[in-house]
Amino acid sequence: MQEARDQFFNYLAKKKLKITSQRGIIFDVFWNVKDHISPEELYGLVKENDPSIGQATVYRTLKLLSDSKIAREVDFGDGVTRYEPYFGQSHHDHLICKECGKSVEVVDEKIERLQEKLAKKHGFTLSGHCMYLYGHCSECAKKLT
Repeated sequence: MQEARDQFFNYLAKKKLKITSQRGIIFDVFWNVKDHISPEELYGLVKENDPSIGQATVYRTLKLLSDSKIAREVDFGDGVTRYEPYFGQSHHDHLICKECGKSVEVVDEKIERLQEKLAKKHGFTLSGHCMYLYGHCSECAKKLT
């Protein structure tokens, strides 16, 4: 956590932005969640720690966390933007249930190699990617049959 915190505060200093206790609290709450969280959910958790922190501050700080590569924005196709820890995390893709919203983080080396091969075939050098696979989890699939 300290390495991620240092990177975030170094980013703020480099951009000549204030290093505030509110940004520190938001960082700490976000980092300790370790899940995909919406700004509204994060705001609720932050308010429990410090009721004086406003929703706009949480939104702006999440943007800064994303810009500094501490957090990554994820889109599960349900109209809700979520964030997940990015700094120090290994690459993964997501399986997302369209019914209940459950998400599963997955890594498959064959798929990774295929993506690199596909990019190379078309003259691209990959700098990154996001893959979301949508369907129904086993519990929801049972309910739908």
